[in-house]
Amino acid sequence: MNHTYILAPGTQVREEDFGLLFYNMSGPRLHFISLGDMLGSSFFIGKLTVEQWLAERDLRVTSKQRSGLTKVLNQLRDKGVIIER
Repeated sequence: MNHTYILAPGTQVREEDFGLLFYNMSGPRLHFISLGDMLGSSFFIGKLTVEQWLAERDLRVTSKQRSGLTKVLNQLRDKGVIIER
């Protein structure tokens, strides 16, 4: 997870009680992800890798949580919601 991520053009993200809600302006597509407090909307400005983000916030995650996080980011990337850099 040495990549940073930004929102794809036309995509917005906001924090909700359950996690994050992604909304694509080009078509009414909503994507909900439930990650607890592992990621916040400001993660997607592309300045920090996942490892840096977690370390900066002193978040300790299990290997299962890390695997789930990787899976979610890959799915969002594959759907064109975020861009991996």
